[in-house]
Amino acid sequence: MTYLIILSALGGGALIGLAAAMLLFFNNRTAGISGTAAGILPPWQQDTGWRLWFLAGLVLSAPLWTLLGGTVHIQIDAPLTVMAIAGLLVGYGTRLGGGCTSGHGICGIARLSVRSIVATLLFMTTAGITVFLVRHGF
Repeated sequence: MTYLIILSALGGGALIGLAAAMLLFFNNRTAGISGTAAGILPPWQQDTGWRLWFLAGLVLSAPLWTLLGGTVHIQIDAPLTVMAIAGLLVGYGTRLGGGCTSGHGICGIARLSVRSIVATLLFMTTAGITVFLVRHGF
């Protein structure tokens, strides 16, 4: 791993932490993506403005980065059907688990939530097992 990659990862992590802290401090909201996205779907909640801006920032950050001269490397090896099924399973899992990786893994652990720590351990373990099974043809 090169120094630039390490620095980039540290900077990205710091920015994610800063964004989550600012959202909590100024809006009293956690930066859970599934909950944020669910709040702009029917039945609509009254506080959709910040949700739309937050999600727009996520979607537009990569194109903005490329306009500023940066590069984005994306490699997708899975068929569209596999990605669609995986997305549906992740969506179901976030509802079943009461939150997503960002809500539990970033915000929940930072608040020392036992529920979030357990959830993060479970989905990280499940992700590791899934990667192993997929890479070994199971």
